[in-house]
This record gives sequence, C-alpha cells and structure tokens, in this order.
Amino acid sequence: MHDDLEQQNVGGEEFIAFRVGDQEFCVEITSTREIRGWSQATKLPHSPDYIIGVINLRGTILPIMDLSARLGMGLSQPSERHVIIVVHLRDKTLGLLVDSVSDILDVGPDHLRPVPEVNPSMSSEMFNRVIVIEKRIICEISLEAITPEMELQAA
Repeated sequence: MHDDLEQQNVGGEEFIAFRVGDQEFCVEITSTREIRGWSQATKLPHSPDYIIGVINLRGTILPIMDLSARLGMGLSQPSERHVIIVVHLRDKTLGLLVDSVSDILDVGPDHLRPVPEVNPSMSSEMFNRVIVIEKRIICEISLEAITPEMELQAA
C-alpha cells in the first residue's frame, strides 16, 4: 500500500487513521481495543455536548465521545456509516465516534513531525504529533488531552 513507508519502518510506530469530516486523524494502535459499528447510545443528563451517551459493550458501560464535537468541528449526526473506536487510557475505556477508519499506518521516525504552533493553546494540547505520508498530513490525537480525568470517572 505505502511501499516507501514500509521500507523505512525500522523503529516505527503503528497508528489507526480515521476520518472526522474531511480531515484525517489517528491514535496509537496500542491504545486501541477494537473498532465497531455505530450503535445507539443512551444520553446521560448533565454530560458535556461531546459525550453522546453510553452503550453496553459486553457488560461494560462505555461512554461514547463525538470526536468531531470534541475537536470543535461541530456535532455529528451518527448513522450506520459511523464507527466507534474503543480506546483504553489510564485504566479506563472510552468510545470515540468517527466517520470512518481509513488505514492502519506503520510509521517510521522520518514521517513524524512536531505539531506546528498555529494556535498554541489548542494545537499542542489536543495533538501529540503530525504524520506526513506522501501527500497526507495526519494529526495524532492526544487521548490524555481530549479525555480529562473527571470525564473518565464515568467509564
């Protein structure tokens, strides 16, 4: 698929790339537990707008975050085309609602860049790095930044 990428992978890292709107983002594959289709969530009172609600995942109540809303890109209208990426962070599990999963990336160090300081308060806080592959620029989401400790308490 990305032959030049595959050859430069000594010491590489793996990421799950996905789309939110017309942009691509990614998370480290080590924090990903599963990828599943959309299922209706039960809304919880007094939760932030970007928390769609919770679903029952094999007996575990899993909060679902609308990643588009969390990143300030507007609320999603979930449909059967949407995907939930189940991630694990600080011994908590959370579902991220995204439009689609686009790729599994095996990225060598030559393709990793620091986040540019366009808006210092947002960029460095919400993203860890930028991956540059061919003509694609993919921002790595900082799970720690988008999931404050108090919201993970519900997980």
